[in-house]
Amino acid sequence: MSLEQILEHRRAVRRYDPDKELDTEKVRECIRLATLAPTSSNMQLWEAYHITDKEKLGEMAKACLGQGSARTCKQMVVFVTRQDRWKSHAQAVLKAGIEEIEQNSPEDRKAHRIMLQKQYYGKLIPMSYKRCFGLLGLFRKALVQIIGLFRPIVRQVTEADERTVVQKSCALAAQTFLLAMSEQGYDTCPLEGFDSLLVKRALGLPHNCGINMVITCGIRTAGGVRGDRFRLPFDEFYHRL
Repeated sequence: MSLEQILEHRRAVRRYDPDKELDTEKVRECIRLATLAPTSSNMQLWEAYHITDKEKLGEMAKACLGQGSARTCKQMVVFVTRQDRWKSHAQAVLKAGIEEIEQNSPEDRKAHRIMLQKQYYGKLIPMSYKRCFGLLGLFRKALVQIIGLFRPIVRQVTEADERTVVQKSCALAAQTFLLAMSEQGYDTCPLEGFDSLLVKRALGLPHNCGINMVITCGIRTAGGVRGDRFRLPFDEFYHRL
């Protein structure tokens, strides 16, 4: 399918055909494709939980408030944020960055580029992601307000801001998954209505991860899509300057 066909095919499906199964490996491949989505500073602070077990699906349907999409789906994929893994991810990205520079950068630029990578992932990233009951975020906020008097600077530096950054990056991966599933001819529905505590219990997740998106998966049945797609006029969204 073309991109336009993929986008037209993708709808939020509220009820799935009980007789049509999904190829688990194809769904897994769609999750792999989601890893190609961009993330802030390439930190990749997300995970996907692919649920195929019927008993676990039943637990998740309850956690999703008994919605028809959750009760009738064949599989689920839950995208979660893992901000707690920033240290190991920063080290891995730094290592990969240095290796790439060693292999592909001109000799006269290698030392400078490696120094920049070490400063970014060794100093700036820790300053951005370290947490202490919101106090470090307030300190960062005060610091950038002062620096911002003299030059442009990123001002979204509180702990709440950093959580938003991680959630946005995870959402990019989730959207990539939705489109990959549509390309396979599979249907999905991203759910906002769920009890996050019950989801974490069902999946055995730590309390400090964030539930970004619960996505039900299956093949739509008759009436599974609620009417024609409605979108506000394009001019409401598009602004040319």
